[in-house]
Amino acid sequence: MDPDLGTTVPMDDLGNGNLKRSSSHGATISFHNIHYKVKERRGPLCKRTTVTKDILLDLNGVMKPGLNAILGATGSGKSSFLDVLAARKDPSEPAFLRRATSAHVHQPAGERPNMNIVLFLDEPTTGLDASTANSVLLLLKRMAANGRTIILSIHQPRYSIYRLFDSLTLLVGGQQVYHGPAQSTLQYFSAIGYTCEPHNNPADFFLDVINGDSITFSEVNSSRQAIERRLVEEYRSCTLYRETQQELQLIVQGKGSVPQRQSFITYNTSFCHQFSWVLHRTFRNLMLNPQTSFAQIAVTLFLALIVGAIFFGVGADQSGIQNRMGALFFITTNQCFSALSSAELFITERKLFIHEYISGYYRVSVYFLCKILSDILTLRTVPAIVFSLVAYFMIGFKAAPDSFFVFMLTVALVAYTATAMTMAISADQTVVAIANIFMTISFVFMMIFSGLLVNLPSIAGWLSWLKYFSIPRYGLTALLINEFNGLTFCDVNVTLPSGISCTGEQFLQNQGINSSTWGLWQNHMALMIMTLIFLTIAYLKLRFIKKFT
Repeated sequence: MDPDLGTTVPMDDLGNGNLKRSSSHGATISFHNIHYKVKERRGPLCKRTTVTKDILLDLNGVMKPGLNAILGATGSGKSSFLDVLAARKDPSEPAFLRRATSAHVHQPAGERPNMNIVLFLDEPTTGLDASTANSVLLLLKRMAANGRTIILSIHQPRYSIYRLFDSLTLLVGGQQVYHGPAQSTLQYFSAIGYTCEPHNNPADFFLDVINGDSITFSEVNSSRQAIERRLVEEYRSCTLYRETQQELQLIVQGKGSVPQRQSFITYNTSFCHQFSWVLHRTFRNLMLNPQTSFAQIAVTLFLALIVGAIFFGVGADQSGIQNRMGALFFITTNQCFSALSSAELFITERKLFIHEYISGYYRVSVYFLCKILSDILTLRTVPAIVFSLVAYFMIGFKAAPDSFFVFMLTVALVAYTATAMTMAISADQTVVAIANIFMTISFVFMMIFSGLLVNLPSIAGWLSWLKYFSIPRYGLTALLINEFNGLTFCDVNVTLPSGISCTGEQFLQNQGINSSTWGLWQNHMALMIMTLIFLTIAYLKLRFIKKFT
């Protein structure tokens, strides 16, 4: 199709095969008036100014089935041009990309079920030796001979590679100086005064002309910019340029009745189909790299044994109150800091996710849900169960099945909430270390308002509201209610000094904690609500992350 990239994204057409069939059953790509600009900040830090730089200027042409090469010096705009054609540049900002049209085509009704694939290659021979590079291009030539449309950028091909090209586009400073059949290029340059010496590689000759290294006698005193302007003007006044414009006009007239497409990506597969495949791949990657899961479980088991040994067999006396409080505080904060490992969940696969999403492989929601499920099930739920089974009975907490399961549920919820918060902070970050710094600072402040380091009822009113954002507070409060309700730490008939708690309920009351059933479950509700909020933030960040270069 031929959408205007200033208002629509042609990805759906490039991906769904709405491409014109040529006589050789390939796709024909047309591009109209491509303008691509970027904004740069220049000058010293205190006096920086924003300058608009032209990357591509008024590019027009048609690329038919065959081997279509884009040639130019370094910085001429080859890669940017290829990105625009492949819908890898963000068309949503008219100030940057204006009136770029690509891949406008029609298919006969009988051929619409068939799929077209356009192959875009950015300097595929870079880093290859001459023999391997030649083999790669021969393979591409065989594909093109079967009706495939291949568009590639290349820097300095040898002659054996150059002679394989069907179409050639020469760029200088983001502008076209030639676009047409590759076999006619030497004839065109000879007509405008540039003759290629015998036995010279045409590709090298073209680059010499573009770079100003091969000049006519009249251009000896001309600047490089003047030479570039002359090359552009010569091309725009030639017959080949006029023929290209006429062909583009016919394409535009042919799409006159086609409604304008909206800016969204369409998918050929359902949500469930995408979800099953991405989830399968995610868990398969975990199985191929099991060291992360095993390390997490091993560290959790080690910490459970350590905390169990330190607080082993807590008693039902006044020291038991302190030991229980300390053990539960350690357990809660440990679950929070263990969630830091999820900071790299989206960061390490950021480029892969962006590439696959803009290619229409799957929805953002599919990727997000699969990553969440894989992380929660393997790195949060299993370690929480292992930690609870070991630490709970070693420490000697209340010997009641319901209390144990509430303990395990609370530990898991704290891990889920801390993980969701980590994802919300790291979803738009590019460096794991930066995300870890933000998370560490956040958890340290949350620890202060957890209820152990400072008595919460005594905090000044203008600061007390911060306790409602503390994940450790909700987890610790729930664990305290679950453990202390029903416990006795001294003889109730003995008169004790003021401030000494004889029952668990008295201790909770002194801490300003509601020991009722609702007082317990409201903390779980708060953790679940915070988890949903943080996951929503993480999803929105992932949904609106900058996906185009």
